[in-house]
Amino acid sequence: MIQRLSETLNFQSEALMLRSERQRLIASNIANADTPGYVAREMDFASALRRATGPGTGAGVLHARVQGHLQGQPGGRAAADLRYAAPSQTNLDRNTVDMDRERASFVDNSLKYEATLRFINGSVKTMLDAIKGQ
Repeated sequence: MIQRLSETLNFQSEALMLRSERQRLIASNIANADTPGYVAREMDFASALRRATGPGTGAGVLHARVQGHLQGQPGGRAAADLRYAAPSQTNLDRNTVDMDRERASFVDNSLKYEATLRFINGSVKTMLDAIKGQ
């Protein structure tokens, strides 16, 4: 039972870290909305989570592997999960940031981040209650 709980918490903590990285990426897109030639980036969250929590990822290596993966460091696979956003309309300055899409993504990711955080907090509270014998 402890191993199952530990695996669940590890999965949720990696999801939380990836949500945080996705939020940073969206914020970067928003910050560069007026930068000529800036090409917006997106993260394939599902693929990144599968890679981060897939077979062969030990708890000690997992965080460093995901960080390297997202930052494009040696050993990471940033090209697989970070991609350029498809432009929704053509702009004279070749900027591909769609503020409506970015705002919606920001809110969606924020809600999912909060839900993941609440799940982790609930799991920890349940575990502490079980340890206390309540």
